[in-house]
Amino acid sequence: MAAQHAARDILIKHLKDLTRHRISARCCHTGKVNVINKLLIANRGEIACRVIRTARKLGIKTVAVYSDADKNSLHTTMADESYNIGPAASQLSYLNKQKIIDVAKMFKAQAIHPGYGFLSENAEFADLCEKENIIFVGPPSSAITDMGIKSTSKAIMSAAGVPIIMGYHGDDQSDERLKQEASSIGYPVMLKAVRGGGGKGMRVVQSAGDFEEALASARREALKSFDDDIMLVEKFVDNPRHVEVQVFGDHHGNYVYLFERDCSVQRRHQKIIEEAPAPDLPEEVRREIGEAAVRAAKAVNYVGAGTVEFIMDAKHKFYFMEMNTRLQVEHPVTEMVTSTDLVEWQLQVAAGAKLPLSQQDIKLKGHAFEARIYAEDPTNNFLPGAGPLWHLATPVADEETRIETGVREGDEVSTFYDPMIAKLVVWSQDRQSALDKLQRHLEEYHVIGVKTNINFLSTLANHEGFRAGDVHTEFINQHKESLFPSLKKASNEVLCQAALALLLNEQQEAIKLSTIQADPFSPFGLGNGVRINEHLHRQIYLNDGEDQVIIHVTYKQNGHYQIKIDDQSFEVFGRLEKKGRVSIMEHSINSQKKAVKVALYNNAIHVFAQAGGIEVGLPIPEYLDDASSGSMGDRAPMQGDITHVYIQPGAVVEKGDPLLALESMKMEYIIKAPRKGIIKNVLVAKGDNIQKNAALIVYEEEQRT
Repeated sequence: MAAQHAARDILIKHLKDLTRHRISARCCHTGKVNVINKLLIANRGEIACRVIRTARKLGIKTVAVYSDADKNSLHTTMADESYNIGPAASQLSYLNKQKIIDVAKMFKAQAIHPGYGFLSENAEFADLCEKENIIFVGPPSSAITDMGIKSTSKAIMSAAGVPIIMGYHGDDQSDERLKQEASSIGYPVMLKAVRGGGGKGMRVVQSAGDFEEALASARREALKSFDDDIMLVEKFVDNPRHVEVQVFGDHHGNYVYLFERDCSVQRRHQKIIEEAPAPDLPEEVRREIGEAAVRAAKAVNYVGAGTVEFIMDAKHKFYFMEMNTRLQVEHPVTEMVTSTDLVEWQLQVAAGAKLPLSQQDIKLKGHAFEARIYAEDPTNNFLPGAGPLWHLATPVADEETRIETGVREGDEVSTFYDPMIAKLVVWSQDRQSALDKLQRHLEEYHVIGVKTNINFLSTLANHEGFRAGDVHTEFINQHKESLFPSLKKASNEVLCQAALALLLNEQQEAIKLSTIQADPFSPFGLGNGVRINEHLHRQIYLNDGEDQVIIHVTYKQNGHYQIKIDDQSFEVFGRLEKKGRVSIMEHSINSQKKAVKVALYNNAIHVFAQAGGIEVGLPIPEYLDDASSGSMGDRAPMQGDITHVYIQPGAVVEKGDPLLALESMKMEYIIKAPRKGIIKNVLVAKGDNIQKNAALIVYEEEQRT
C-alpha cells in the first residue's frame, strides 16, 4: 500500500508539472518537443464529455465537433469551442476525416482525441494526422492496421506466443469456401468481419441451413460500418467468458497491463455490464493473461491505451479474440480499481512522456461495475428506440459512483447514433457490496420518454447466478425466464398508487380550473366525483401490460378514497408536490405512509419506488384506437433505413422468412414474416427512411384448401 501511495504521489507531481506547462515532452522519434494546449475531440456523447473533463483538469483547451443532430448536445456546451461538421449521418460528419483535420487546423489544435468508435481505429485517419503534424491520441497506424484485420492479428499473435482459437482467415472469400470451412470447423461457428468491433458484422451460425442468410447479413453490416465485408470463420465456444486486459505502452518501449475486466454478459454480442477484476479468477491466471496481453502489445509496437480481448473457457484457458486499438467504453471500471485516469495517461503518452507507473506500482483494489444504460426494450429482443428524455434523474455521483453521460433532461435520443444514454459506474471494497451499490443506484436512475434497460439491469444485478459470479456470454439466454421484469405483473399496491396519482392530478386540475373561473362553488372544482357525474363511486381503467385492470373508487370525506382491486381494498389519501416535470406523492395506504415519484406522460402513469420504475398505461379511447389502427400489414418496429428488400409482390412466404433489412442505431435487423401468406404489396424500397410503426408489407392471405 505504501508503494501505491508513493507511486500516486509521483504521478500527482508529474500531472502538476504537465498542468503548469500544458502537456509537453520530447518525442523519441523526432526529438521535437510536443506541446498540447488545445485538443480537438473527434467524437460525441459521453466519451467526448469524458475527455473534456480530464483536459479541463489538465488546463488544456478543448474543441468539440458536432453534426446537425448534435447542435445542442452536452459535449458542445462543455467544450471551450465547438464547430459544426455536417449532416446527422456519421459518414458525412463524424467519419469525415478531412473535415475534422481542417477544423483542427482552423482552431490550431495540436492533438486530436478520437474517443471510441468512429475514427478511433481508422489507420488512414491516424496517418492523415501525422501528415498534418497533428498528434493522434492513439497508437501508430501500423498497430491499428495489424490489429484491425482479424486474420492478420491472429497470425501475429500466434507468432508472439499468444493462444489463438481455430478458424479460417483465408483470402478466398467466396460463399462456397466460407461455408465449406464452416463445415470443416464444425457448427456452431462465428462469422466475424475482419475489421469488426462492437458486435458489428458478427453472427453466430448454428447450422448449415442458416449460413447463407447470416453471411449476407453480416457482410452488409460490415460494409456499412467498416467499408469492408471480408469475413473470417471461427469455432464458436459454448458458454465462454469474455475477459479483456487493459494494456498501455509508450514511445520508450515501456509496457504495463492494468489487470482485466469481465464483459461476459452481453446481448446481440454487445456488452451491457462489465466488471473489474474478473470474478473467481485465480491469481496465476490473472498474471498469465496480463502477460499474454503485454506480449500482444509488444508484437505490434503498440503505443497508448489498448485492450486485448480473450475468450475463456470453464477451465480458465484463454484464447486471443481481438485487440481494440483505442480506449474502451468500459475503461472506467479499470480506473476505479487501479486509482488511475487513463485519459491522462493517453495524453501524456501521446505527447511523448513515459508511462506514469511501472508494472510493480499498479495495484488492484476493490471491485467495480459498469452498467450501460440504453434506450432499448429488453422485452422486445433489446430493440433500440429513439425519442425524448422527457424526465431524467440520476443517482448522486461521488468518488465511488460515476455517471458517465452525454445527455440531459430534454435531450433527444437520435436514431443516427448508438442508443447508449449513460454508464453507471460503482466501486466498493468487494464484489458483493459493489453489486448492492449498483442495484441501489439503478433503482435511483429514472428515465421517462424512452424505454430503457434499467429495470433489466437491476434484475440482472440481483440474479443469484450473476451474484455468484457464474457469468458467460450465454447468460441472458440461459436465464431468460427469470431475467425479464415485464413478465411480472404490477402489484395491487402499485396499481393503487397509479390510480391515486391519477385522482390527485384530476383534483389539482379541477382546483386550477375553478380558480381560473373564479367560481369556488363550481362542480368542476370539486374533487369528490360529483363533477364527473359519478357522485361517490366510479371506475378507472388501467393497462398493466396487455391486461386491463378495473379500479373501483369510492370518494370519501376529507379527500380520502377507498380503492378496490379484485378482492383487495385500500383506504388511501395523499398529496402531490410538483418537482419539475414530475411530482412527489406522499400518501397513506391502509395507514402505512409512503412516498413515491409519479408522472403522467404519453398516456401512462409512471411510478418510481424502491423497486424501480413501473409504467401503468391509460387505455386509448376507442374512437382514437380505431383511427390509429388499420389493415395495412406489418409495421416497422422502429425508425431507420431500409437496407435490403428480400421479397416482391406475389411472393409466397412462410413464417420466419426474411422480408426486409432495417438499419437503426448502427445495427441491422432482419424483419421476418410473422405468418404464412402471399405478399400483396411492398410499401418501402431500399434506401427509404421510415418512421416507427410505418406500414411495410401488405398481405393477401392464402386461401384455405
